[in-house]
Amino acid sequence: MKPRNLALLATVTLSVPEFALAQGSADANVDGVLTIEEVQAVLPDMDADTFSAMDANGDGALDQAEIAVAQEAGLLPPSNG
Repeated sequence: MKPRNLALLATVTLSVPEFALAQGSADANVDGVLTIEEVQAVLPDMDADTFSAMDANGDGALDQAEIAVAQEAGLLPPSNG
């Protein structure tokens, strides 16, 4: 990962201490996955490259497993609760 992306991720993680995923508040259409638009609504600095890196199956959405892996890797801040 590029140093610029790491700095961005650190900034995002520190500026948003809790990511509203556990209760689904980031999931605007309540379909159980997060699109880049839904993530950017909560984390405006999220870029397409970082989102794509988290989207392991390449379907354009983050499921709960991908979110958990991204959180463990420090790419997303922890969920509420």
